[in-house]
Parts: sequence; C-alpha cells; structure tokens
Amino acid sequence: MPRKLSAIAPDWWDYTTLDSELIADAAKLTPEKLLRLSRPGFQVRLYDTLEDFYLAEALEYIEAWRQATPDNPVGICGPIGPTEQLPLVARLVNALGLNLGSAHFWGMDEWFDAATGREVPVTHPLSFERADRELCFHRIERRLRMPEAHLHFPKGDTTAYRASWASGVRCAVMQGGQGDIKHWAFNDPLPRRGRWKHEPPPPAEYRKLATRVVELHPLTLAQNARTSGGGNITMVPAQAITVGPVETWKADRVSIWHAGTHDNPLGQRLTALMISQGLADSAVPMSLLADHPDVRFHYYRGGLGRCAVEMH
Repeated sequence: MPRKLSAIAPDWWDYTTLDSELIADAAKLTPEKLLRLSRPGFQVRLYDTLEDFYLAEALEYIEAWRQATPDNPVGICGPIGPTEQLPLVARLVNALGLNLGSAHFWGMDEWFDAATGREVPVTHPLSFERADRELCFHRIERRLRMPEAHLHFPKGDTTAYRASWASGVRCAVMQGGQGDIKHWAFNDPLPRRGRWKHEPPPPAEYRKLATRVVELHPLTLAQNARTSGGGNITMVPAQAITVGPVETWKADRVSIWHAGTHDNPLGQRLTALMISQGLADSAVPMSLLADHPDVRFHYYRGGLGRCAVEMH
C-alpha cells in the first residue's frame, strides 16, 4: 500500500505519512512510560526544573573539554536551539579555570543565502555563528579560550568543515534539539521528487548524507520564524548548511535536549518511541538515531505537555 500524502506539505515526506496507529501509540506515552523506553544504547532522562535541565546540558561541554589534551584533542558539536545552556558553559569554564587550548567545537548548522551562494554573514540577525560567539565564546576569559582554528562553523563551501571531522579530533558528544519536523540540526525529511517520489529514502541511503546545503521543509521555516523571528517567516532563509548523518555517526554520543520549546508534546514522544523500538524511517529523520550506539534523550518534565484535546 502506498504511503499517505503529508498532511502538512504534500510535496514532502514527514511524520504525517506514518501509520496512524504508531502516532496514536506515541500520544499515549506518559512521562513514566517514556522513562521505560530506555534500552541499551538509548537512555531517557527527565529533569524536574529548567535550572537542572540547562545546567546538565552545559556540563556536557565541560565533561567533553576536560578530556582534551595536546595528544588527544576532543570536541563537542553543539546547537542553536536550545541556546540557554551557552552562557552557563562560559560561566563554568571561567569558574573552573578550564584551559581550552586542546578543545574543539563544531557548530551544527548555519543559514545559507541562495542569492550569494554562501552562508549568511555573522551580521545576519539569525546567524548561528554569531549566537555561539556572543552567548558563549566571547564570554570566556581570553586566557582560557580555545584557538580560533579550533572553532569549526559550517560554510557554504563545506570542504574545510568536513575535513575537520576527519582530522583526528574526537567528538565526544553531539548535542541537539528536536524540531517540529523531527530533525536534528537541519536534517529534514526530503521532498517527494525523483527517485523518492513514492517512498522515502531507506535509512541506509539517508545515512550516507554528509554536511551539505539543504532545502528546508515548510514546517521548519515556520518553526524558526516562531522561535527566533517573532513569527516573521519572510526573514527565514529557505536553505541551510547542516552537519550530516556521516558526521553524526562519528560522535561518541548523540545527546538530544527537549525543553518543550522546539517540538510539541506528540513529537517529543514519537521519536523516543521509534528509537526505542528500532523503527528507523527517513520521513522522521530523528528516528534514524535508532541505529547509533549511544543516544540520550533529555526532557524537562514541565515541557512534555499532554497529547489531549484542549481548546484554546
């Protein structure tokens, strides 16, 4: 039987093309049932306060960078969305006097300007590099900062960024949030066209994708307008540069943080269920992490909400 058309954007693949029973099962998950989805290689953790949640996220930076030595450089790949952990990272580095001379950082993604054929400049109001620098790296004491060459931000020409993942630097953890379309970074589901018009790519095909310029699902554009642009979708670029599955599988751990801001109650449950049960489907890109050896989902309990009908 052919897959359903998307209820959001019929020319795209997305989670609305899944079997309705799977979606219904996800909607029934309580916080306690989410915890029981943990299995070897996949852990679910709940936090009762936002303070604890964002501090735990910030500490992943510290834990990764503490492992770095001149002979064993170590880095972390981090997101914009969430961002609340970033000032905490800088504060912890300064308080601990942690010298980052052997540490590295990879930005996950950046907006792409089709008119110039380049990444947006750091002067762009939505620039991810700008956010990383202003919220974190510029707040670290100069004597403790990592060398500029250890900061790896995706560019329109992905050559240098991709090479940094093959340079011998170990990525201890790749952090991320989860978007409305169930992506990490900007690994959105693909359009229904060409060889993928009638079926989404098999997981093994999608996992061959490396850092690249991508076309963004309409729901991703709407989400970023809502979370970062005051709802002004006209200011959100339609393309982005994103770290790919190829680089993601080079990270020792993938750590996803659900504060309840970037995806809704159903979405937060759906991907956990699919990963727990090994249901990898490229229409739900986050579900492909079912095949990664160390994935952790972190939830703020107050952001989980309920999948019940509530008229507002």
